[in-house]
Amino acid sequence: MRHARDEDSMLCVESTSNQVNQFGGYTGMKAADFVQYLRSVAAETGYSRERIVLGGDHLGPYPWRAEASRSAMEKAGELVRSCVLAGYVKIHLDASMACADDGDMGDEIVAARAAQLCEAAESAWADLPTGSPHLLYVIGTEVPLPGGETNSSGGPQPTSVQHVQRTMEITRAAFLGRGLEKAWERVIGLVVQPGVEFGDATVFDYDRRQARGLSEKLPKSPGLVYETHSTDYQKPGGLRQLVEDHFAILKVGPWLTFAYREAIFALSAVEEQWLGGRKGVHRSQVKKALEEAMLRNPAHWKAYYPQEESAAHFARQYSFSDRCRYYWPEKPVQKEVDLLLSNLSVGEMPLTLLSQYLPEQYAAVREGRVENRPESLVEDRIGEVLRIYSAACGQ
Repeated sequence: MRHARDEDSMLCVESTSNQVNQFGGYTGMKAADFVQYLRSVAAETGYSRERIVLGGDHLGPYPWRAEASRSAMEKAGELVRSCVLAGYVKIHLDASMACADDGDMGDEIVAARAAQLCEAAESAWADLPTGSPHLLYVIGTEVPLPGGETNSSGGPQPTSVQHVQRTMEITRAAFLGRGLEKAWERVIGLVVQPGVEFGDATVFDYDRRQARGLSEKLPKSPGLVYETHSTDYQKPGGLRQLVEDHFAILKVGPWLTFAYREAIFALSAVEEQWLGGRKGVHRSQVKKALEEAMLRNPAHWKAYYPQEESAAHFARQYSFSDRCRYYWPEKPVQKEVDLLLSNLSVGEMPLTLLSQYLPEQYAAVREGRVENRPESLVEDRIGEVLRIYSAACGQ
């Protein structure tokens, strides 16, 4: 939010169906709680809450896919309704995942369920005060399932133009079949795969030659752009080319928490070298606390990382998938992070150590752009990533 404030830009923040839902999701927040949380951060940072675009990502039956489709879709409808009533305006309708009683999922079923969810959203919007912003929709499902990426030995193939055309045709028919003509005109994004992805230690970069067909065949009606997920770790030039080629909505997530983890680990090294020999200083144990938290509850990383322990240990700390992002909020981890930041606030950290472990932030401190404080250094490390996206989008 500080970055958006300083660049005078809008900020789109989205929650997935398994992060935030009517039962709390894994964050423990319902949609209204998430909105209130964002507004509190806006107040803290001096960012106008009116400039926040709230979005729901993968809104559909995914969290309840182990149930029968009727039950799962009822809960998905409740989820969509709760998001709309809380103030979400950008809705990704995603009913692509099979439920317990589903066989092979045909495209028509996926489209029909997306239209069903759209109807629930429009019904909820009708209950909002007069003058509330109209809902904007994203359709399409050419992305990894909510929760993250799985390992891949080869790069993904771009979505075919034929698939795009079929998705548009059958989804339009499903919308119109429910009398949702006006909602169809507010479809602003189509999720496709332009050939970008990342795994534990690999990044598959954008190749505009492979995606030329998609770029040239952007659907004309309704007026929309492509939405691209998993754009993390792309080269700056690649992100710029994606925007130029109509893949104009760029989803980013793990790259930001990856940058946070890099900064915290770097500051841990500064603490060790600077304060390790001082009497009376109780050094933090961030890495140890994070590892213990991940081992206590392996649900967020076990299925994504190698089974061999030494490789899994390395991935838990350094994987591009950054599954450790799920564990920072845990109290034992936060206690060590707080201790780290407190220890490093006793005085200005040695510039020589900043040069060693945070060279970009060292340069920013020398130039007077960033304060020599641990929190400022962490924010600027994350800001490096945000600035890449701002440049790609023409900010």
